[in-house]
Amino acid sequence: MTEMTLVTEPRSDSCDRAKEVLHYLSAEFELTVTEIALASDEGRRLAAEHAILTTPGLLLDGVLFSCGEVDEGRLRMTLASIRPIGHAVPALPPVDQRR
Repeated sequence: MTEMTLVTEPRSDSCDRAKEVLHYLSAEFELTVTEIALASDEGRRLAAEHAILTTPGLLLDGVLFSCGEVDEGRLRMTLASIRPIGHAVPALPPVDQRR
């Protein structure tokens, strides 16, 4: 399970789009998404700790992934690369032992 933290501001089109992207991707990947308001103590702490200069700030498993617009294609590729081995991956055909 990938833990995602989204640092947001109210009335932000970029934040709203990021929430939509995460909603769609959560149907494909095992995600836990936590939204934290930038104006909160935790939001300010995360912004300072990860140098989040613009919202939304997106953390994957506690590591900064992006600030600003979320690139769905890049995020999808990253999530696919960290998916646990054997999870939703087709099995390989058996190896011919006669060679």
